[in-house]
Amino acid sequence: MAQAQQDITKKRLTALRAAMKKQALDAYLIPRQDEYQGEYVGAYAERLKWLTGFAGSWGVAIVTQKKALIFVDGRYTLQVREQIDTKLIEPHHLMEEPPSRWLQENFGKGARIGFDPRVTSIAEARRLQDALAKSGAKLVPVARNLVDVIWDDQPPRPSNPAFVHPETFAGRSVAQKLDDIAKVLKSQNASATVLGDPASVCWLLNLRGSDTPCTPFLLAYAIVTAKARATLYVAPSRIPAELRKALAPRVKIARPEQFEADLRAMGKAKQRVSLDGNLVSEQARLLLSKAGASILEAQDPCVLPKARKNEIEQQGARDAQLRDGAALSSFLCWVDENATLGGVTELTAAERLRAFRETTGKLRDLSFESISASGPNAAIPHYHLKPGTERPLRAGEIYLIDSGGQYQDGTTDVTRTMMIGPSTDEIRDRFTRVLKGMIGVSLLRFPKGTTGAHIDAIARAALWKAGLDFDHGTGHGVGSYLSVHEGPARISKTGHVALEPGMLLSNEPGYYKSGHFGIRTENLLIVTPPAKLESGDREMLGFETVTLAPIDRKLIVVPLLTREELDWLNAYHARVLNEISPLVSEATKHWLETACAPLSPRDGEAERRWPYL
Repeated sequence: MAQAQQDITKKRLTALRAAMKKQALDAYLIPRQDEYQGEYVGAYAERLKWLTGFAGSWGVAIVTQKKALIFVDGRYTLQVREQIDTKLIEPHHLMEEPPSRWLQENFGKGARIGFDPRVTSIAEARRLQDALAKSGAKLVPVARNLVDVIWDDQPPRPSNPAFVHPETFAGRSVAQKLDDIAKVLKSQNASATVLGDPASVCWLLNLRGSDTPCTPFLLAYAIVTAKARATLYVAPSRIPAELRKALAPRVKIARPEQFEADLRAMGKAKQRVSLDGNLVSEQARLLLSKAGASILEAQDPCVLPKARKNEIEQQGARDAQLRDGAALSSFLCWVDENATLGGVTELTAAERLRAFRETTGKLRDLSFESISASGPNAAIPHYHLKPGTERPLRAGEIYLIDSGGQYQDGTTDVTRTMMIGPSTDEIRDRFTRVLKGMIGVSLLRFPKGTTGAHIDAIARAALWKAGLDFDHGTGHGVGSYLSVHEGPARISKTGHVALEPGMLLSNEPGYYKSGHFGIRTENLLIVTPPAKLESGDREMLGFETVTLAPIDRKLIVVPLLTREELDWLNAYHARVLNEISPLVSEATKHWLETACAPLSPRDGEAERRWPYL
């Protein structure tokens, strides 16, 4: 790390410690999330990045008077060491050593641990309090975030206007959604719920914004009542006439500073208020409970209906994936033809892919900054491309591109791994095992009540058989012109929410050899309604694959595939060729004919004694 950056980090840590000392704090927590508990935050809320240099989407720092630590999960264990000054900040694994446990083990009776209750969820605050109670330390809320206190040139809060998300894409009206939420509240005997997640606010009120990069959020809170009315807390100047008209008469617009006052008023009225402990801030709970409200902790009532895409949203996902697949296929053709000629870098490749997406005429934004990773950089699952440090695409190396687009009818997320020039047996073996896992999930039929945790092992089975694994989940939910990472369902070891028809999920197993290469193949899937199989006596759900783009045939070891897996792959490629060809240039169409050509069991005759079998 450059000396200048080291000096900046040291100066900022010193300033933070001075602010802590004024409030007699022994430690202070800096989470990545903002006051909306979100993964994607505005520039003003990049507090963790500003303080430490870490640019990942999740993590938390703890600063004491003598040391500083940062906790990240398995996605970022390599990245964090590249981006922070490890002489000043110690990296720790979030799962292996949770921050709450570290605090418990390092602070005893009388210690004061500061935190901002606005950027801490109810659930996280409870975890911290429970851990500290065992050691006698105390969790102390601060009136103002201490990073904000010392951040002199902090960017301003977003002020761009919100806009209508038409019912032609949303599938249901605001009134219909409010009626549904009111029914849930009545069943809970709750008078209101607080929506702390902008995804819920945007989905419920059929609006979108531009407050966060790559995710069309309006950063705002809302309160919804059992009378099917809502209050949206946002500067009135940000709600144009068209949107105001669409929200009337069910939705009232109130200034953001009115939010906390309204919570206190609800408390004084002794209302029973439903709060999602994972999505609502501890500050909201404190204000309500101290004023006298009765708190019911229950899931945000928007979460499940938002995840269960209606028929219009499902069709929008298909349409978005089709045009996105055409753009991606054109890009893969371009890489195949140009990478070995030299001059193509991770950055220029990412820029070219965006240009292909923009030619659709319907791209609103990327759904996240593309992970364009060559060679050893591909071994970093969430590699952060930094201009000036990008690697060229070189012969004999892997190129991994994980990217997506935001379209008004849908959000896309797709990963393809290509080999530039000649490959190795090891790379081909790992690629095929990852592919087997992806196909295994795609083919799966499963009964009602099945969770992502049940399915996750299927994606890993071929890797496990060879003593291999990957350190991230197999899949996450995807929004409908909303966040590319959406709950509550996911395919992972910790995915305990049952999968339901209409849910849109990623399917992305991978393999990463640190310092050498990384592999990931990702498609999006829609959970299909239950149907009885001809040979069975129970109805089974399944998956519909909606992503359409070729998978690098050159990296596939045919003998490792079962006949069912090979048939799936050939059928998938036939579909890609049939549906994508009319949307691309003649040159790309010819390339697709080769890229999607069927594989035969005979193609692996020379590999029957595969060294990795």
